[in-house]
Amino acid sequence: MAYDDSVRPLRVAIIGSGPSGIYAAEALTAHQDVPVSVDVFDRLCTPFGLVRYGVAPDHQKIKNVTAALLRILQRPQIRFFGRVGYGRDVTHDDLKQYYDAVIYAVGAAEDRALGIPGENLPGSLSATEFVAWYNGHPDTLSLVMPPPPPGVAVVGIGNVAVDVARVLGKTVEELASTDIATNALETLSHSQVTDIYILGRRGPAQAKFTLKELKELGELAAADFIVRPEELALTPAAEAAITDVTVRRSLEVLRDLAARAPSGKPRRIHLRFLASPVEILGQVGVEGLRIERNRLDEQERAVGTGTYETLDVQMVLRAVGYKGRPIANVPFDLRRGVIPNEGGRVQQDGTTVPGEYVVGWIKSGPVGVIGTNKASAVETVTNLLQDALDLPTPARPDAAAITALLTERHVPYTTLEDWLKLDTYEQELGRMQGRVRVKIDSPEAMARLQCQELALSAAGSV
Repeated sequence: MAYDDSVRPLRVAIIGSGPSGIYAAEALTAHQDVPVSVDVFDRLCTPFGLVRYGVAPDHQKIKNVTAALLRILQRPQIRFFGRVGYGRDVTHDDLKQYYDAVIYAVGAAEDRALGIPGENLPGSLSATEFVAWYNGHPDTLSLVMPPPPPGVAVVGIGNVAVDVARVLGKTVEELASTDIATNALETLSHSQVTDIYILGRRGPAQAKFTLKELKELGELAAADFIVRPEELALTPAAEAAITDVTVRRSLEVLRDLAARAPSGKPRRIHLRFLASPVEILGQVGVEGLRIERNRLDEQERAVGTGTYETLDVQMVLRAVGYKGRPIANVPFDLRRGVIPNEGGRVQQDGTTVPGEYVVGWIKSGPVGVIGTNKASAVETVTNLLQDALDLPTPARPDAAAITALLTERHVPYTTLEDWLKLDTYEQELGRMQGRVRVKIDSPEAMARLQCQELALSAAGSV
């Protein structure tokens, strides 16, 4: 029996409550001609994904997008189920039984390795872990992060690398009013860092950071920003080939920064181009990073020159790209790190998998910014709605059936109302301490606090 919109709404499950998942929910519920009922699932207690756990704590303007995302989740056709893990609490078979369609919005959480000797030494870790740690992600509760040592290398030239370097370069006073994790703020208060190296294997014209991020590096209270003029030099042909206005502006800013004399601030951020890490040195921990100087060939590829240099660092953070992780019973392209798809329709060996769709970075790879996910979601949802009449009919499409299943399995799921209580509690706690919010990072603590009595008690004690 095909779906009949005169009998019931189209039932759609979205796995992941980051921007891409929420934008998909928005697009689904914007079509008045097709009644839709949407359930958004997340393995964490909290919605918003990388907006909460990936955006740097000192970028509160970006985090303000959560207000718009929350308004979407509050639509009557949408329900939020936190603390429900795909493959743990609900399976692929369950979703096929309860929904006409499933949209995977699980992001690209796996970092790419450098593939060099010494990468597994203590003190060498991914920027993903470091960012999650200072943002209070529950997955990092067991991660013991020592105070940053005198020398830190951040390998990568995108916004994540710049965020990490900026957080390392800031003083505790500059970070204290943000929503940085409390334990991270305490650890960073004991930072020994003096020199932070941002390493890009190609040149300044190929850098992936935004102009705003670049300018911020030159405005830190306690850190000089150092760029080598010779590493900004371009051939006349390469200079003439730049047509992107933003790239030209970035080069102007870099050259202005390179012309500045260091002012003697206690920390230094060194932006290095045409440098590739080849070996992390050390016996029981990171004791240095060996890099090779590069040149660019005619295709703008980095080619080693055979000239080497050793940086005096005791920590290496890699930020060289991200990829998705395979999820149970869903096709996956291991090489690209995405779920194979055409226009958001999941593909298996070149054939469309009925009723399964994908949005965001697990669809396209880690490209674009938060707003980019909106167009991705609209494309996928447009195709899903075109397919609606041909989708397989689920055995139990009633909206109450999935809540009954979770209750039967004793899954301690949380709702949007629970999140709002926790949100109020965190903000009130932050207000008492002169901060944007104080994050509660333990799932168990979140569950305890997501009750009206405790939230109101915290608010009343101010």
